[in-house]
Amino acid sequence: MSYMKFSTKYILISALFGLLMLGTGCSDSWLQTEPTDQASNETILSSTENAKKAINGLCKLMTMQHGAYWDYFANNGEGTVIQYYLEYPGRDFNYPLMSPGWSVIFNNKFTQNVTSGYCAYPWYYYYSIIGNANTVLANIDAAEGEQSEKDYIKAGALTFRAYSFFRLSQIYCDSWKESNNGGSEGIVLRINESTGDMPLSTLAQTYEQIYSDLNQAISLFKANGDITRDSFYGTSAACYPDQNVAEAILARVALSKGDYQTALDNAKAAREGRSLMSVSDYKAGFYQNNSEWIWGTFNDAQETLYYGAFLVVFARNGYYATNQHYHVCVARDFIDEISDSDIRKGLFLHKGTFLPEGKTVEEVLDTQTSSMVGMFADGADGDEAYANAEEYIKTNFSDMTETPYNAYTSLKYACEGMPGIGSIPLIRSSEMLLIEAEANYFLNSGNPQPARDNLIELNKTSGRDPEYSCDLTGEQLFEEIAKYRRLELWGEGHSWLDCKRWGIAVVRKSFAEGGNYDASVSGTFGYKDGVCDKTFWKWSIPTGETDLNEGL
Repeated sequence: MSYMKFSTKYILISALFGLLMLGTGCSDSWLQTEPTDQASNETILSSTENAKKAINGLCKLMTMQHGAYWDYFANNGEGTVIQYYLEYPGRDFNYPLMSPGWSVIFNNKFTQNVTSGYCAYPWYYYYSIIGNANTVLANIDAAEGEQSEKDYIKAGALTFRAYSFFRLSQIYCDSWKESNNGGSEGIVLRINESTGDMPLSTLAQTYEQIYSDLNQAISLFKANGDITRDSFYGTSAACYPDQNVAEAILARVALSKGDYQTALDNAKAAREGRSLMSVSDYKAGFYQNNSEWIWGTFNDAQETLYYGAFLVVFARNGYYATNQHYHVCVARDFIDEISDSDIRKGLFLHKGTFLPEGKTVEEVLDTQTSSMVGMFADGADGDEAYANAEEYIKTNFSDMTETPYNAYTSLKYACEGMPGIGSIPLIRSSEMLLIEAEANYFLNSGNPQPARDNLIELNKTSGRDPEYSCDLTGEQLFEEIAKYRRLELWGEGHSWLDCKRWGIAVVRKSFAEGGNYDASVSGTFGYKDGVCDKTFWKWSIPTGETDLNEGL
Protein backbone atom coordinates (compact mmCIF):
# COMPACT_ATOMS: atom_id res chain seq x y z
CA MET A 1 0.00 0.00 0.00
CA SER A 2 1.53 3.29 -1.03
CA TYR A 3 1.94 6.34 1.14
CA MET A 4 -0.11 9.49 0.64
CA LYS A 5 0.30 12.78 2.47
CA PHE A 6 -2.72 14.03 4.31
CA SER A 7 -3.63 15.48 7.66
CA THR A 8 -6.69 15.97 9.79
CA LYS A 9 -6.27 19.58 8.70
CA TYR A 10 -7.27 18.65 5.15
CA ILE A 11 -9.46 15.62 5.43
CA LEU A 12 -11.45 17.31 8.16
CA ILE A 13 -14.02 18.75 5.79
CA SER A 14 -14.62 16.30 2.96
CA ALA A 15 -17.03 17.36 0.27
CA LEU A 16 -20.55 17.26 1.67
CA PHE A 17 -21.86 17.26 -1.87
CA GLY A 18 -20.23 13.86 -2.24
CA LEU A 19 -21.95 12.66 0.93
CA LEU A 20 -25.30 13.70 -0.45
CA MET A 21 -24.58 11.97 -3.73
CA LEU A 22 -23.56 8.86 -1.87
CA GLY A 23 -27.04 8.92 -0.45
CA THR A 24 -28.40 8.70 -3.98
CA GLY A 25 -26.05 6.07 -5.31
CA CYS A 26 -23.22 8.11 -6.84
CA SER A 27 -19.63 6.88 -7.07
CA ASP A 28 -17.07 7.08 -4.29
CA SER A 29 -14.77 9.54 -6.06
CA TRP A 30 -15.81 12.45 -3.85
CA LEU A 31 -13.09 12.31 -1.21
CA GLN A 32 -10.93 15.40 -1.34
CA THR A 33 -7.86 16.59 0.53
CA GLU A 34 -8.84 20.25 0.45
CA PRO A 35 -11.49 21.87 2.62
CA THR A 36 -14.75 22.79 0.94
CA ASP A 37 -16.27 26.24 0.98
CA GLN A 38 -18.27 26.97 4.13
CA ALA A 39 -21.11 28.62 2.26
CA SER A 40 -21.40 25.54 0.10
CA ASN A 41 -21.76 23.34 3.13
CA GLU A 42 -24.42 25.64 4.52
CA THR A 43 -26.31 25.38 1.24
CA ILE A 44 -25.99 21.64 1.04
CA LEU A 45 -27.18 21.23 4.63
CA SER A 46 -29.94 23.79 4.31
CA SER A 47 -32.69 21.28 5.17
CA THR A 48 -33.12 18.25 7.36
CA GLU A 49 -33.93 16.21 4.26
CA ASN A 50 -30.48 16.91 2.89
CA ALA A 51 -28.91 16.34 6.28
CA LYS A 52 -30.49 12.88 6.35
CA LYS A 53 -28.61 12.13 3.15
CA ALA A 54 -25.39 13.34 4.77
CA ILE A 55 -25.93 10.83 7.61
CA ASN A 56 -26.49 8.19 4.96
CA GLY A 57 -23.18 9.24 3.47
CA LEU A 58 -21.48 8.66 6.81
CA CYS A 59 -22.97 5.16 6.81
CA LYS A 60 -21.57 4.56 3.35
CA LEU A 61 -18.12 5.71 4.38
CA MET A 62 -18.06 2.62 6.60
CA THR A 63 -18.41 0.23 3.66
CA MET A 64 -17.32 2.00 0.51
CA GLN A 65 -14.15 1.24 -1.44
CA HIS A 66 -11.33 3.62 -0.48
CA GLY A 67 -8.61 1.78 -2.35
CA ALA A 68 -8.15 4.29 -5.15
CA TYR A 69 -6.40 6.51 -2.67
CA TRP A 70 -3.89 3.87 -1.58
CA ASP A 71 -3.10 1.89 -4.70
CA TYR A 72 -4.56 -1.05 -2.87
CA PHE A 73 -8.00 -2.51 -3.31
CA ALA A 74 -8.65 -4.02 0.08
CA ASN A 75 -9.71 -0.92 1.95
CA ASN A 76 -13.44 -1.02 2.50
CA GLY A 77 -14.02 1.00 5.63
CA GLU A 78 -15.01 -0.79 8.80
CA GLY A 79 -14.52 -4.27 7.39
CA THR A 80 -10.89 -3.49 6.60
CA VAL A 81 -10.23 -2.20 10.11
CA ILE A 82 -11.77 -5.31 11.66
CA GLN A 83 -9.85 -7.60 9.34
CA TYR A 84 -6.32 -6.17 9.25
CA TYR A 85 -6.06 -4.29 12.53
CA LEU A 86 -8.29 -6.13 14.99
CA GLU A 87 -8.46 -9.79 13.91
CA TYR A 88 -5.25 -10.60 12.04
CA PRO A 89 -3.03 -9.69 15.05
CA GLY A 90 -5.34 -11.42 17.54
CA ARG A 91 -5.16 -14.89 19.04
CA ASP A 92 -8.05 -16.79 17.48
CA PHE A 93 -8.02 -15.85 13.78
CA ASN A 94 -5.98 -17.96 11.38
CA TYR A 95 -5.52 -17.52 7.64
CA PRO A 96 -3.22 -20.47 6.79
CA LEU A 97 -2.57 -19.84 3.12
CA MET A 98 -1.93 -16.14 3.67
CA SER A 99 -0.05 -16.16 6.93
CA PRO A 100 3.47 -16.98 5.65
CA GLY A 101 3.61 -13.99 3.34
CA TRP A 102 1.49 -11.77 5.53
CA SER A 103 3.25 -12.53 8.81
CA VAL A 104 4.33 -8.88 9.13
CA ILE A 105 0.64 -7.94 9.35
CA PHE A 106 -0.35 -10.78 11.68
CA ASN A 107 2.61 -10.00 13.92
CA ASN A 108 2.10 -6.20 13.81
CA LYS A 109 5.50 -5.39 12.32
CA PHE A 110 4.23 -2.30 10.48
CA THR A 111 3.09 -0.34 13.52
CA GLN A 112 6.22 1.86 13.50
CA ASN A 113 6.45 2.22 9.72
CA VAL A 114 4.96 5.71 9.64
CA THR A 115 5.21 6.04 5.85
CA SER A 116 3.24 2.84 5.25
CA GLY A 117 -0.34 2.93 4.04
CA TYR A 118 -1.11 0.28 6.63
CA CYS A 119 -0.13 2.76 9.33
CA ALA A 120 -2.07 5.58 7.69
CA TYR A 121 -5.33 3.98 6.66
CA PRO A 122 -7.30 3.98 9.96
CA TRP A 123 -6.18 7.55 10.63
CA TYR A 124 -7.34 8.67 7.22
CA TYR A 125 -10.57 6.68 7.34
CA TYR A 126 -11.81 7.71 10.78
CA TYR A 127 -10.88 11.36 10.36
CA SER A 128 -12.88 11.35 7.11
CA ILE A 129 -15.92 10.34 9.18
CA ILE A 130 -15.06 12.87 11.90
CA GLY A 131 -14.64 15.71 9.42
CA ASN A 132 -17.98 15.08 7.78
CA ALA A 133 -19.72 14.64 11.14
CA ASN A 134 -18.26 17.99 12.23
CA THR A 135 -19.64 19.66 9.14
CA VAL A 136 -23.10 18.27 9.85
CA LEU A 137 -22.88 19.46 13.46
CA ALA A 138 -21.73 22.94 12.40
CA ASN A 139 -24.65 23.47 10.04
CA ILE A 140 -27.62 21.47 11.27
CA ASP A 141 -29.00 24.07 13.69
CA ALA A 142 -29.56 26.51 10.81
CA ALA A 143 -31.20 23.91 8.60
CA GLU A 144 -34.84 24.14 7.59
CA GLY A 145 -36.97 21.54 9.35
CA GLU A 146 -38.49 20.47 12.64
CA GLN A 147 -36.33 20.86 15.73
CA SER A 148 -36.89 17.21 16.62
CA GLU A 149 -35.44 16.19 13.24
CA LYS A 150 -32.42 18.46 13.69
CA ASP A 151 -31.81 17.01 17.14
CA TYR A 152 -32.03 13.45 15.82
CA ILE A 153 -29.52 14.21 13.07
CA LYS A 154 -27.23 15.96 15.54
CA ALA A 155 -27.35 12.91 17.81
CA GLY A 156 -26.39 10.67 14.89
CA ALA A 157 -23.42 12.85 13.90
CA LEU A 158 -22.21 12.94 17.52
CA THR A 159 -22.44 9.15 17.65
CA PHE A 160 -20.36 8.76 14.49
CA ARG A 161 -17.76 11.20 15.80
CA ALA A 162 -17.49 9.53 19.20
CA TYR A 163 -17.18 6.09 17.65
CA SER A 164 -14.40 7.29 15.35
CA PHE A 165 -12.52 9.00 18.18
CA PHE A 166 -12.74 5.78 20.17
CA ARG A 167 -11.53 3.59 17.32
CA LEU A 168 -8.57 5.91 16.77
CA SER A 169 -7.69 5.74 20.46
CA GLN A 170 -7.87 1.95 20.40
CA ILE A 171 -5.46 1.69 17.47
CA TYR A 172 -3.07 4.64 17.98
CA CYS A 173 -2.98 5.01 21.77
CA ASP A 174 -1.98 3.00 24.81
CA SER A 175 -4.59 0.89 26.50
CA TRP A 176 -6.06 2.57 29.56
CA LYS A 177 -4.20 0.00 31.65
CA GLU A 178 -0.86 1.19 30.22
CA SER A 179 -1.73 4.91 30.04
CA ASN A 180 -0.85 6.12 33.54
CA ASN A 181 -4.52 6.76 34.25
CA GLY A 182 -5.01 8.54 30.94
CA GLY A 183 -1.86 10.63 31.11
CA SER A 184 -0.30 9.23 27.94
CA GLU A 185 -0.85 10.63 24.45
CA GLY A 186 -4.31 10.60 22.94
CA ILE A 187 -5.35 11.75 19.47
CA VAL A 188 -6.01 15.00 17.61
CA LEU A 189 -9.43 16.07 18.93
CA ARG A 190 -10.99 18.07 16.13
CA ILE A 191 -14.52 18.92 17.20
CA ASN A 192 -15.27 21.68 14.72
CA GLU A 193 -14.43 22.70 11.16
CA SER A 194 -11.15 24.39 12.07
CA THR A 195 -8.11 23.44 10.01
CA GLY A 196 -5.30 24.93 12.08
CA ASP A 197 -2.41 23.08 13.62
CA MET A 198 -3.42 21.14 16.69
CA PRO A 199 -1.51 19.10 19.29
CA LEU A 200 -2.40 15.69 20.58
CA SER A 201 -4.76 15.50 23.52
CA THR A 202 -4.07 13.20 26.44
CA LEU A 203 -5.87 9.89 26.49
CA ALA A 204 -7.93 11.14 29.44
CA GLN A 205 -9.04 14.15 27.39
CA THR A 206 -9.86 11.84 24.49
CA TYR A 207 -12.10 9.71 26.67
CA GLU A 208 -13.68 12.83 28.19
CA GLN A 209 -14.66 14.03 24.72
CA ILE A 210 -16.02 10.63 23.74
CA TYR A 211 -18.12 10.47 26.92
CA SER A 212 -19.38 13.99 26.28
CA ASP A 213 -20.39 13.27 22.67
CA LEU A 214 -22.18 10.06 23.56
CA ASN A 215 -23.99 11.44 26.59
CA GLN A 216 -25.18 14.38 24.51
CA ALA A 217 -26.28 12.03 21.73
CA ILE A 218 -28.18 9.81 24.17
CA SER A 219 -29.92 12.84 25.69
CA LEU A 220 -30.98 14.07 22.26
CA PHE A 221 -32.22 10.63 21.22
CA LYS A 222 -34.19 10.31 24.46
CA ALA A 223 -35.71 13.78 24.11
CA ASN A 224 -37.03 12.74 20.71
CA GLY A 225 -38.10 9.26 21.66
CA ASP A 226 -41.06 9.21 19.30
CA ILE A 227 -38.64 9.05 16.38
CA THR A 228 -37.16 5.69 15.37
CA ARG A 229 -34.40 5.12 12.86
CA ASP A 230 -36.80 3.04 10.75
CA SER A 231 -39.38 5.82 10.56
CA PHE A 232 -36.80 8.61 10.23
CA TYR A 233 -34.66 7.09 7.51
CA GLY A 234 -37.36 4.97 5.90
CA THR A 235 -35.43 1.73 6.15
CA SER A 236 -34.75 -1.05 8.62
CA ALA A 237 -31.00 -0.96 7.86
CA ALA A 238 -28.97 -1.26 11.04
CA CYS A 239 -26.30 1.17 9.83
CA TYR A 240 -28.04 4.28 11.15
CA PRO A 241 -27.22 5.31 14.71
CA ASP A 242 -29.96 5.55 17.35
CA GLN A 243 -30.16 5.60 21.13
CA ASN A 244 -29.28 1.90 21.44
CA VAL A 245 -26.20 2.42 19.27
CA ALA A 246 -24.95 5.38 21.32
CA GLU A 247 -25.51 3.47 24.57
CA ALA A 248 -23.73 0.41 23.19
CA ILE A 249 -20.68 2.44 22.13
CA LEU A 250 -20.59 4.11 25.55
CA ALA A 251 -20.71 0.67 27.18
CA ARG A 252 -17.67 -0.36 25.12
CA VAL A 253 -15.80 2.84 25.93
CA ALA A 254 -16.51 2.56 29.65
CA LEU A 255 -15.44 -1.09 29.71
CA SER A 256 -12.12 -0.15 28.07
CA LYS A 257 -11.61 2.53 30.72
CA GLY A 258 -12.52 0.23 33.63
CA ASP A 259 -15.60 2.35 34.40
CA TYR A 260 -17.69 -0.71 35.14
CA GLN A 261 -20.86 0.90 36.47
CA THR A 262 -21.21 3.06 33.37
CA ALA A 263 -20.46 0.03 31.21
CA LEU A 264 -23.10 -2.04 33.01
CA ASP A 265 -25.83 0.61 32.90
CA ASN A 266 -25.37 1.36 29.22
CA ALA A 267 -25.01 -2.26 28.14
CA LYS A 268 -28.36 -3.02 29.79
CA ALA A 269 -29.96 -0.03 28.12
CA ALA A 270 -28.42 -0.78 24.72
CA ARG A 271 -30.00 -4.20 24.39
CA GLU A 272 -33.52 -3.09 25.29
CA GLY A 273 -35.74 -4.15 22.42
CA ARG A 274 -32.86 -6.00 20.73
CA SER A 275 -33.45 -9.65 21.60
CA LEU A 276 -30.87 -12.35 20.95
CA MET A 277 -31.21 -13.97 17.55
CA SER A 278 -32.79 -17.39 17.19
CA VAL A 279 -30.75 -20.54 16.70
CA SER A 280 -31.84 -20.74 13.06
CA ASP A 281 -30.80 -17.12 12.44
CA TYR A 282 -27.46 -17.81 14.10
CA LYS A 283 -26.74 -20.76 11.82
CA ALA A 284 -27.88 -18.94 8.67
CA GLY A 285 -24.71 -16.87 8.38
CA PHE A 286 -23.76 -13.39 9.46
CA TYR A 287 -24.62 -11.25 6.47
CA GLN A 288 -27.93 -9.48 7.15
CA ASN A 289 -29.20 -7.70 10.21
CA ASN A 290 -31.72 -9.29 12.56
CA SER A 291 -33.19 -8.58 15.99
CA GLU A 292 -29.80 -8.85 17.70
CA TRP A 293 -27.91 -6.39 15.52
CA ILE A 294 -27.73 -3.09 17.36
CA TRP A 295 -25.47 -1.59 14.70
CA GLY A 296 -24.09 -2.94 11.43
CA THR A 297 -22.86 -1.98 8.00
CA PHE A 298 -24.63 -2.64 4.74
CA ASN A 299 -23.66 -2.93 1.12
CA ASP A 300 -25.28 -4.13 -2.05
CA ALA A 301 -24.42 -5.28 -5.53
CA GLN A 302 -24.23 -1.68 -6.81
CA GLU A 303 -21.11 -0.97 -4.77
CA THR A 304 -17.53 -1.54 -5.85
CA LEU A 305 -16.12 -4.05 -3.37
CA TYR A 306 -13.29 -5.63 -5.31
CA TYR A 307 -11.60 -8.61 -3.73
CA GLY A 308 -10.36 -7.57 -0.31
CA ALA A 309 -13.67 -6.56 1.26
CA PHE A 310 -14.68 -8.22 4.50
CA LEU A 311 -17.14 -10.84 3.27
CA VAL A 312 -15.04 -11.53 0.19
CA VAL A 313 -12.47 -12.92 2.61
CA PHE A 314 -14.57 -14.02 5.60
CA ALA A 315 -17.69 -15.55 4.02
CA ARG A 316 -17.86 -19.34 3.71
CA ASN A 317 -19.34 -18.87 0.22
CA GLY A 318 -17.44 -15.70 -0.69
CA TYR A 319 -15.06 -15.23 -3.58
CA TYR A 320 -11.91 -16.45 -1.88
CA ALA A 321 -13.50 -19.56 -0.40
CA THR A 322 -15.39 -20.47 -3.57
CA ASN A 323 -12.91 -19.50 -6.28
CA GLN A 324 -9.51 -19.47 -4.63
CA HIS A 325 -10.02 -22.01 -1.84
CA TYR A 326 -8.63 -19.55 0.67
CA HIS A 327 -10.48 -20.18 3.92
CA VAL A 328 -10.18 -18.24 7.14
CA CYS A 329 -9.91 -20.49 10.18
CA VAL A 330 -10.28 -20.54 13.93
CA ALA A 331 -7.56 -21.46 16.40
CA ARG A 332 -7.57 -25.24 16.82
CA ASP A 333 -6.61 -25.31 20.51
CA PHE A 334 -9.50 -22.99 21.33
CA ILE A 335 -12.41 -24.41 19.32
CA ASP A 336 -11.71 -28.08 20.09
CA GLU A 337 -12.19 -27.31 23.79
CA ILE A 338 -15.71 -25.91 23.29
CA SER A 339 -18.59 -28.21 24.27
CA ASP A 340 -20.05 -30.27 21.41
CA SER A 341 -23.53 -29.18 22.52
CA ASP A 342 -22.74 -25.57 21.57
CA ILE A 343 -24.13 -24.56 18.17
CA ARG A 344 -21.34 -22.01 17.77
CA LYS A 345 -18.77 -24.79 17.67
CA GLY A 346 -20.63 -26.15 14.66
CA LEU A 347 -19.82 -22.96 12.75
CA PHE A 348 -16.24 -24.19 12.39
CA LEU A 349 -14.72 -27.36 10.93
CA HIS A 350 -13.42 -28.67 14.24
CA LYS A 351 -11.99 -32.14 14.72
CA GLY A 352 -15.41 -33.59 15.58
CA THR A 353 -16.55 -32.84 12.02
CA PHE A 354 -13.71 -34.50 10.14
CA LEU A 355 -11.50 -36.73 12.30
CA PRO A 356 -11.80 -40.47 11.45
CA GLU A 357 -12.19 -42.80 14.40
CA GLY A 358 -8.90 -43.75 15.96
CA LYS A 359 -6.91 -41.06 14.15
CA THR A 360 -5.23 -37.90 15.41
CA VAL A 361 -5.33 -34.45 13.87
CA GLU A 362 -1.65 -34.72 13.03
CA GLU A 363 -2.27 -37.93 11.06
CA VAL A 364 -4.85 -36.42 8.72
CA LEU A 365 -3.51 -32.90 8.15
CA ASP A 366 -0.39 -31.42 6.62
CA THR A 367 1.29 -29.88 9.63
CA GLN A 368 4.66 -29.04 8.09
CA THR A 369 4.48 -27.48 4.60
CA SER A 370 4.30 -23.71 4.99
CA SER A 371 1.95 -23.09 2.05
CA MET A 372 -0.22 -26.10 2.90
CA VAL A 373 -0.30 -26.12 6.69
CA GLY A 374 -3.72 -27.11 8.04
CA MET A 375 -4.91 -28.67 4.79
CA PHE A 376 -5.98 -32.30 4.56
CA ALA A 377 -2.96 -34.47 3.87
CA ASP A 378 -2.49 -36.74 0.88
CA GLY A 379 -3.22 -40.40 1.52
CA ALA A 380 -6.07 -42.53 2.80
CA ASP A 381 -6.33 -40.91 6.23
CA GLY A 382 -6.42 -37.41 4.80
CA ASP A 383 -8.92 -38.46 2.13
CA GLU A 384 -11.23 -39.94 4.74
CA ALA A 385 -11.02 -36.80 6.89
CA TYR A 386 -11.72 -34.64 3.84
CA ALA A 387 -14.76 -36.77 2.96
CA ASN A 388 -16.07 -36.40 6.50
CA ALA A 389 -15.69 -32.62 6.34
CA GLU A 390 -17.35 -32.53 2.93
CA GLU A 391 -20.33 -34.49 4.23
CA TYR A 392 -20.65 -32.14 7.20
CA ILE A 393 -20.64 -29.15 4.86
CA LYS A 394 -23.25 -30.61 2.50
CA THR A 395 -25.52 -31.53 5.38
CA ASN A 396 -25.40 -28.20 7.19
CA PHE A 397 -24.47 -25.43 4.74
CA SER A 398 -26.27 -25.63 1.42
CA ASP A 399 -24.92 -22.25 0.30
CA MET A 400 -21.39 -23.64 0.01
CA THR A 401 -20.95 -24.73 -3.57
CA GLU A 402 -17.35 -25.84 -3.15
CA THR A 403 -15.93 -28.45 -0.83
CA PRO A 404 -13.94 -27.52 2.29
CA TYR A 405 -10.27 -26.89 1.87
CA ASN A 406 -8.80 -26.29 5.32
CA ALA A 407 -9.51 -27.97 8.59
CA TYR A 408 -10.83 -25.50 11.17
CA THR A 409 -12.42 -23.39 8.44
CA SER A 410 -14.85 -20.75 9.67
CA LEU A 411 -18.45 -21.25 8.55
CA LYS A 412 -19.80 -18.33 10.58
CA TYR A 413 -20.11 -15.69 7.87
CA ALA A 414 -21.96 -16.01 4.60
CA CYS A 415 -22.67 -13.63 1.74
CA GLU A 416 -25.68 -13.25 -0.50
CA GLY A 417 -23.83 -12.54 -3.72
CA MET A 418 -20.38 -12.28 -5.32
CA PRO A 419 -17.78 -11.26 -4.58
CA GLY A 420 -18.93 -10.64 -0.98
CA ILE A 421 -22.30 -8.88 -0.90
CA GLY A 422 -23.92 -8.57 2.50
CA SER A 423 -23.78 -6.73 5.80
CA ILE A 424 -21.55 -7.25 8.80
CA PRO A 425 -22.41 -6.72 12.46
CA LEU A 426 -20.63 -3.99 14.39
CA ILE A 427 -22.44 -4.31 17.71
CA ARG A 428 -24.80 -7.07 18.86
CA SER A 429 -26.89 -7.64 21.98
CA SER A 430 -24.74 -10.64 22.85
CA GLU A 431 -21.73 -8.34 23.22
CA MET A 432 -23.75 -6.18 25.61
CA LEU A 433 -24.55 -9.26 27.71
CA LEU A 434 -20.86 -10.08 27.85
CA ILE A 435 -20.06 -6.50 28.88
CA GLU A 436 -22.64 -6.87 31.64
CA ALA A 437 -20.98 -10.11 32.74
CA GLU A 438 -17.53 -8.54 32.89
CA ALA A 439 -18.79 -5.41 34.63
CA ASN A 440 -20.73 -7.50 37.16
CA TYR A 441 -17.63 -9.58 37.79
CA PHE A 442 -15.62 -6.53 38.84
CA LEU A 443 -18.48 -4.73 40.61
CA ASN A 444 -19.63 -7.74 42.65
CA SER A 445 -16.46 -9.47 43.79
CA GLY A 446 -18.29 -11.07 46.70
CA ASN A 447 -21.28 -12.19 44.65
CA PRO A 448 -20.55 -14.09 41.41
CA GLN A 449 -24.21 -14.78 40.60
CA PRO A 450 -24.99 -11.68 38.47
CA ALA A 451 -22.11 -12.49 36.09
CA ARG A 452 -23.13 -16.16 36.05
CA ASP A 453 -26.69 -15.17 35.19
CA ASN A 454 -25.45 -13.13 32.26
CA LEU A 455 -23.51 -16.11 30.91
CA ILE A 456 -26.48 -18.44 31.40
CA GLU A 457 -28.75 -16.03 29.52
CA LEU A 458 -26.28 -15.81 26.65
CA ASN A 459 -25.54 -19.51 26.38
CA LYS A 460 -28.35 -21.66 27.79
CA THR A 461 -31.45 -19.46 27.64
CA SER A 462 -30.67 -18.41 24.07
CA GLY A 463 -30.38 -22.03 22.94
CA ARG A 464 -26.78 -21.61 21.84
CA ASP A 465 -25.75 -24.27 24.31
CA PRO A 466 -28.79 -25.96 25.90
CA GLU A 467 -26.55 -27.88 28.29
CA TYR A 468 -24.65 -24.88 29.61
CA SER A 469 -24.34 -24.25 33.34
CA CYS A 470 -22.04 -22.09 35.43
CA ASP A 471 -21.06 -22.24 39.11
CA LEU A 472 -17.59 -20.72 38.77
CA THR A 473 -16.05 -18.12 41.05
CA GLY A 474 -12.98 -15.88 41.16
CA GLU A 475 -10.43 -16.05 38.40
CA GLN A 476 -12.13 -19.06 36.82
CA LEU A 477 -15.30 -17.02 36.35
CA PHE A 478 -13.35 -14.25 34.63
CA GLU A 479 -11.72 -16.83 32.32
CA GLU A 480 -15.20 -18.13 31.51
CA ILE A 481 -16.33 -14.65 30.50
CA ALA A 482 -13.21 -14.22 28.37
CA LYS A 483 -13.79 -17.64 26.78
CA TYR A 484 -17.28 -16.75 25.65
CA ARG A 485 -16.19 -13.38 24.33
CA ARG A 486 -13.72 -15.29 22.16
CA LEU A 487 -16.40 -17.70 20.94
CA GLU A 488 -19.41 -15.43 20.56
CA LEU A 489 -17.57 -12.50 19.00
CA TRP A 490 -15.07 -14.41 16.85
CA GLY A 491 -14.23 -12.50 13.69
CA GLU A 492 -16.08 -9.33 14.77
CA GLY A 493 -13.04 -7.27 15.74
CA HIS A 494 -12.49 -7.99 19.44
CA SER A 495 -9.62 -10.47 19.72
CA TRP A 496 -6.62 -8.11 19.62
CA LEU A 497 -8.45 -5.36 21.50
CA ASP A 498 -9.52 -7.65 24.34
CA CYS A 499 -5.96 -8.85 24.87
CA LYS A 500 -4.77 -5.23 24.74
CA ARG A 501 -7.17 -3.89 27.36
CA TRP A 502 -6.72 -6.92 29.65
CA GLY A 503 -2.95 -6.68 29.38
CA ILE A 504 -2.40 -10.28 28.29
CA ALA A 505 -0.25 -11.78 25.56
CA VAL A 506 -1.49 -12.94 22.19
CA VAL A 507 -0.52 -16.62 22.05
CA ARG A 508 -0.76 -18.58 18.80
CA LYS A 509 0.24 -22.24 18.90
CA SER A 510 1.84 -24.26 16.12
CA PHE A 511 0.79 -27.83 15.39
CA ALA A 512 3.70 -29.03 17.51
CA GLU A 513 2.18 -27.08 20.40
CA GLY A 514 -1.37 -28.36 19.86
CA GLY A 515 -2.50 -25.50 17.62
CA ASN A 516 -2.79 -24.95 13.88
CA TYR A 517 -0.72 -21.85 13.11
CA ASP A 518 2.11 -21.71 10.63
CA ALA A 519 5.52 -21.20 12.20
CA SER A 520 5.69 -17.68 10.74
CA VAL A 521 2.80 -16.47 12.90
CA SER A 522 2.94 -18.77 15.92
CA GLY A 523 4.47 -17.60 19.19
CA THR A 524 3.80 -15.13 21.99
CA PHE A 525 3.23 -11.47 21.18
CA GLY A 526 2.66 -8.26 23.13
CA TYR A 527 3.86 -9.37 26.56
CA LYS A 528 7.02 -11.34 27.24
CA ASP A 529 8.24 -12.08 30.74
CA GLY A 530 5.66 -9.64 32.04
CA VAL A 531 7.02 -6.74 29.95
CA CYS A 532 4.65 -4.92 27.59
CA ASP A 533 5.86 -4.58 24.00
CA LYS A 534 4.04 -1.37 23.09
CA THR A 535 5.06 -1.63 19.45
CA PHE A 536 2.68 -4.57 19.14
CA TRP A 537 -0.24 -2.70 20.70
CA LYS A 538 0.11 0.85 19.45
CA TRP A 539 0.28 2.11 15.89
CA SER A 540 2.34 5.26 15.35
CA ILE A 541 0.81 8.43 13.99
CA PRO A 542 1.46 8.43 10.23
CA THR A 543 3.83 10.87 8.62
CA GLY A 544 0.95 12.27 6.62
CA GLU A 545 -0.24 13.86 9.86
CA THR A 546 3.05 14.78 11.51
CA ASP A 547 4.44 16.39 8.34
CA LEU A 548 1.45 18.69 7.87
CA ASN A 549 0.24 19.34 11.40
CA GLU A 550 2.87 21.54 13.03
CA GLY A 551 1.06 21.28 16.32
CA LEU A 552 2.50 17.80 16.86
